[in-house]
Amino acid sequence: MTAVTDAPAPPRKPAPTRGKRTRANQRAMWFLLLPSLLPVVIFSVYPLANGIWLGFTDAQAGYQVTYHATGLENYVRLLHDDLFWNSFKIGLIWAFSVTILQFLLALGLAMLLNAGLRFQWLVRPLALVPWAMPSVIVAILWKLIYLPDAGILNAALKAVGIIDTNVNWLGSFELALPAVIVVGVWAGMPQTTITLLAGLQNTPFELHEAAALDGANAWQRFVTVTWPALRPIAVAISSLDFVWNFNSFGLVYVLTEGGPGGRTQLPMLFAYQRAFGNGEFGYAAALGNAMVVVIMAIMGAYLWRQLREAV
Repeated sequence: MTAVTDAPAPPRKPAPTRGKRTRANQRAMWFLLLPSLLPVVIFSVYPLANGIWLGFTDAQAGYQVTYHATGLENYVRLLHDDLFWNSFKIGLIWAFSVTILQFLLALGLAMLLNAGLRFQWLVRPLALVPWAMPSVIVAILWKLIYLPDAGILNAALKAVGIIDTNVNWLGSFELALPAVIVVGVWAGMPQTTITLLAGLQNTPFELHEAAALDGANAWQRFVTVTWPALRPIAVAISSLDFVWNFNSFGLVYVLTEGGPGGRTQLPMLFAYQRAFGNGEFGYAAALGNAMVVVIMAIMGAYLWRQLREAV
């Protein structure tokens, strides 16, 4: 009787090394991310890179129009363009005014909503209404309010005896910019309010109680307890608000189209006019590039100062 011998076990495949597993995971990750990255590259990265390039060319509107590189010619022209500098000044006035008023009013409203008043469950959603509305709709509604003959604002002011004759709010050289600033503040205040309200609710209530026990009044509690906790959020939201306001286009375009006489012509409106009104795509792209650099410089200096003071 022959003994049965065990068959030799088949050789095992060596386990993949750590490096091979890492490379395989990276390939799988890029394969999964590719469908979402392609739209970003096509609709964001490529237009941005193409816009930067057009700023150094003499590109004009038209079908199959050839254009050539001109170096810094557009930027030299920009430095001597009085209309651009006027729009830049108006843009700074608009951005700083809207951002500061938005923040102050939003801070007051956020503290009011955080005070535990009755019906705040209803007021909080209503505070988001201007933010939920498209900017074009907001501009159309306020344009109807500002109508000189049939507007609600003139009717209300005449009813209480503040004015005797109708005021052309959006057609006046002195009042057009303040009127547009009011609309910008109303439209952008909700997002700042909700952000500051979230910061207020994250402030420990025990700190307020301890400060009150030490004899601190409401203003002292705000300065010593509320503001230090709220400051990082305030810096972040005010910085974002400034960038959004400086790049504002749709709201002011629907309200005034930059008029009267360029009194509300923001830099983005000026660039739009040069691109689609005069067909100067290269010059308009240079305007956009310059605005990006200006915004980055202003925000860099602002954030550096805020962080330096925080330290």
